[in-house]
Amino acid sequence: MHDETIAIILGGGRGTRLDPLTRDRSKPAVPIAGKYRLVDIPISNCLNSWIRKIFVLTQFNSASLNRHIKNTYTFDLFSKGFVDILAAEQTPKSTNWFQGTADAVRQSLHHLSNFDFDHVLILSGDQLYQMDYRKMLRVHKEDNADLTVATIPVTGKEATEFGIMKTDESGKIESFVEKPPAEELDKWASETSPHMKEKGRVYLASMGIYVFNRDVLLRLFEENPEATDFGKEIIPKAIEEGIKVSSYSFDGYWTDIGTISSFFEANLELASTLPEFNLYDNEQIIYTRARYLPASKLTGTNLERVLIAEGCIIEASRIEQAVIGIRARIGKGTTIESSIVMGNDHFATQDDFNNKSDNLPLMGIGERCFISNAIIDKNVRIGNDVRITGGNHLEDGEYEKHTVVDGIVIIQKGTVIPDGYSI
Repeated sequence: MHDETIAIILGGGRGTRLDPLTRDRSKPAVPIAGKYRLVDIPISNCLNSWIRKIFVLTQFNSASLNRHIKNTYTFDLFSKGFVDILAAEQTPKSTNWFQGTADAVRQSLHHLSNFDFDHVLILSGDQLYQMDYRKMLRVHKEDNADLTVATIPVTGKEATEFGIMKTDESGKIESFVEKPPAEELDKWASETSPHMKEKGRVYLASMGIYVFNRDVLLRLFEENPEATDFGKEIIPKAIEEGIKVSSYSFDGYWTDIGTISSFFEANLELASTLPEFNLYDNEQIIYTRARYLPASKLTGTNLERVLIAEGCIIEASRIEQAVIGIRARIGKGTTIESSIVMGNDHFATQDDFNNKSDNLPLMGIGERCFISNAIIDKNVRIGNDVRITGGNHLEDGEYEKHTVVDGIVIIQKGTVIPDGYSI
């Protein structure tokens, strides 16, 4: 079944809700969990589901994403598998950039014409979850569906933020509404498992994961040439036309990493003792670039709920509830709490230490610093005695050396913070 399937991962638009993390990189290239990129999640799910023909669609800041995929996902010479980037391009049929999720797939279809496939699996590039897509494809075939939408049961409070599907007793989706108002929710409840009902999760939210039969997808595009979005246009149209649209109800962990606050919370949750997203599963492996880094080295540091990647040199006094990325360097006497430190693209060399300029701190975080409620992007240089204290007391906005979003202080990639600086 998986040989009949091509996966398309949607890289997203400008990623403005993840700004400033997406100023120099596309959304799927944003680092997560210390050593991975967001795009590693759907690609790993595909590989674990034995889906080996994967396209990633992107159009903004795609250089680092291209580099990551080229350096990570290389199949052997005897395999037909691939992970390819499809960037927006001008063609005789279209001179526009991607206008939405459906338009991105429509414009890229000519690249799929060289392959034999019966199903198209459409995925988002900014979600955190582990799913065996073979189960979804099995349900799709068993239901004799033309289109299957992965759904997740949510509560009434959450339902107003999602596209909600209403199913009949057989699991066929009979109607769809985008972000229904709270007072109209009663009529949008669907049948869910007893376990979900106990939690009040009786509304089926679309996860933005779809399986289309090839001919149905082509027909929907042909009949709706102006439609640019799957959730708002193509899927409601399919339901309206009587095309058999099934629901595949998923009850595992899933979160949409569309905003700075959701990105921040999802990362820090990974540092808890038993996170809902399991990085330590023997079967559902998360793949990423093999960097051959040394083990991390810690001296005199008190650690509490911390995820530390490889290649770090840490002499901090205390780190609590934090994610520390690859090659991070943290000096003596420093405290870090409720923060993400993305690490560095290369180590500080002996020459850096010998030729240290008073005006340019070493790569990493200096001595006697205090950092709380912050995201420190890659290759940042923070001097000694620096205080960064995020929280609701801060007003959102752009400042000289940082950005504040939802009270979270973000130090952008490559920023230099001098000794004694306070935020």
